[in-house]
Amino acid sequence: MRKKQIASVALALWLTLISIFMLLEERIDLALFFILAFIGFLVIVELMEPQHVKPGYHWYIRLLIGMGIVIVAAVVSQKVLDMLGLEIVFG
Repeated sequence: MRKKQIASVALALWLTLISIFMLLEERIDLALFFILAFIGFLVIVELMEPQHVKPGYHWYIRLLIGMGIVIVAAVVSQKVLDMLGLEIVFG
């Protein structure tokens, strides 16, 4: 198998395991699913990244990582505000 195929199979397996454990726990939380999926994506990107050569799509992967970090930060801050009993008022 090629590295890209291994990476896609590993990510699919990771997402399937997350889904199965959430179903067994009977607690479906999309925010938690996104955070765990993003962690899996980061691990695979780091393991599959070439050491000495930066391919042309490298910039797009870094952009995806940056957007994922912003979304994870928003989800975490929302969870913290929920635990503190506060809410964000827009407008």
